[in-house]
This record gives sequence, C-alpha cells and structure tokens, in this order.
Amino acid sequence: MRNKITTLALLGTTLMAADFEIANPTEFDRIFPKGAKVQKIAGGLVFTEGPLWINEKSGGYLVFSDLRVDELKRWDPSGGVRTFRKPSNLSNGNTLDREGRLLTAEHMGRVSRTEKDGTVKTLVSTFEGKRLSSPNDLVVKSDGAVWFTDPDYGLGTRVKETAGNFVYRYDPTGAKLAAVIRTGDKPNGLCFSSDEKTLYVADSGAPHHIRSFSVNGATVSNEKVFAVIDKGVPDGIRCDAGGRVWSSSGDGVQVFSPKGELIARILLPESAANVAFGGPTGKTLFMTARTSVYSVETSVRGAGRPGAK
Repeated sequence: MRNKITTLALLGTTLMAADFEIANPTEFDRIFPKGAKVQKIAGGLVFTEGPLWINEKSGGYLVFSDLRVDELKRWDPSGGVRTFRKPSNLSNGNTLDREGRLLTAEHMGRVSRTEKDGTVKTLVSTFEGKRLSSPNDLVVKSDGAVWFTDPDYGLGTRVKETAGNFVYRYDPTGAKLAAVIRTGDKPNGLCFSSDEKTLYVADSGAPHHIRSFSVNGATVSNEKVFAVIDKGVPDGIRCDAGGRVWSSSGDGVQVFSPKGELIARILLPESAANVAFGGPTGKTLFMTARTSVYSVETSVRGAGRPGAK
C-alpha cells in the first residue's frame, strides 16, 4: 500500500514528492497524523549528519553537521540555514548532556563539549593511551554517562591505533572510558529505549543490521539482531517514546515496532544518514539526507522527552 504525497512548497521553495510505503496500516495511523507530508527544509549541502533539536523560549533550532565541508549548521523556520561553527573538526553526531551542553562526535578523533560560554573542550580523545579513530555518534544516559561509537570511517591518512571498532561508555564524573561493546563491524548510530533497559546499535558495515542489548548499569548483555536494513545500511537511529525504532536507510527512513517488525518506510530522494525528533511539540522528525535536510510531522515524541507518550 502506498500513500502518495504531492509536491508542495515551504518558505518559497519547491519540495520533493515522496511516498510512504506502509507495511502495517494500523500502526502507521498511530505514528503519523492524517495527511502527513515530507518537507525539504534545506538543500545545496554536501553530506548532512547529526541532527539535534535545541529548545529555546523563542522556539528552538536544529543543529546538524555538514561533514565533508567541516561545518556545523543551524536551521530554524524564520532564519533558514546558517553557520553554527566552522571549522567543526569534522563533526558528525550531536547530542546534549544533562546540563544542556552540546556534545559532538568528531571524525578527527575526539568527543567534544561546547560550554555555555561557547568554548569547545575535548571530553575524550584516547582509549588506553591510544587515539580514537573517528567518533561517529553519541547518546547520553540519565546518569550522565556518554555512550558513543568509534568506527574507522574518518581515519583518512591516519593510522588506526585502537584494537577495533568499539562502542564506548565515558563516565564524566570519574573521567573513565570503557569499551562496552567490542563485537560488530562498523558500529554507527545508537539510542536507548525510554526506560534505558535496551541499547540499540546500528552496524553500517557488512551486516547492515541493528542490534539490541540489555543494559545493566554500565555494561550490556544479551546481544540480539533486532532488525536488518534491506536497502542501504542503518546509520543514525532513534527510539520513540513507544519503543519503536526509526532508522536511516538507503531509501529514506525505516520504522520498526518494538519487536523489530517493519511498520513503514519514509521514502526520500536521497539516502538518509541520521534522524532526530524535535520541533516545538517534539513530534517533528528531522532527517539528514546527503545534500538536504527533510522533516515530517509525526504523532509521537522521541524517547526520553518529558511528557512523551
């Protein structure tokens, strides 16, 4: 079943035509409002990644990376796209810590933190005395620990120093870094369920699947394959408050039930790299896709948002 979406305009620009491919109509109607339309909110970029919505009293704005031009961008409905920070140390994934400070996974080999006064500091850059490869994506747990992936996509001419492509947990209170997951090929996006009992990790290497792990404080166990991405690879992923997993893919975004069953595809004209919930209500899904950024209204909020349901 295909739900045709017609071409429309936003802020004076011509928008793409897009389709939803619906695998489960009942579940689809629960997560998308009637008449939901994909909108192109930014274009003419190079390789977009790491979307993050930052709330403000004025309405808030989206921060995202334009990786290959070494720049962090920001977008809001009134001002459009502007430079947030350049150079960005080849920024990729972005998130906020428990104090609302921007954390960024940088391909040059570190996780950085932007202080309230705008200064950028290194949070972590080495593991057991060896330089990290190219931190890709990151998420903060309610205890303040930063979990991040470190595949070797961004090494360039540098020699890989660590023993593998790991998922790490950094405890900022004790400045301790541990490799919590050493399995997999190219760990990429990651997210927690709302209750933080499950960690999902996208592997954009040969397996092109999403794994789930039971979270036991600072460690994980019970590794399982949650879902396989059949077109392209999973990159950035997010959980919503209802336990569904939203994954970027070669055809756009694929949405899975808590049991790993496909609910729907959001079809985009470009491969998506990452996704994030945000906007004034928290129900807008932002999608970074190669040279553009898209959005679509949903009926759900991201996991962990206050008042989410």
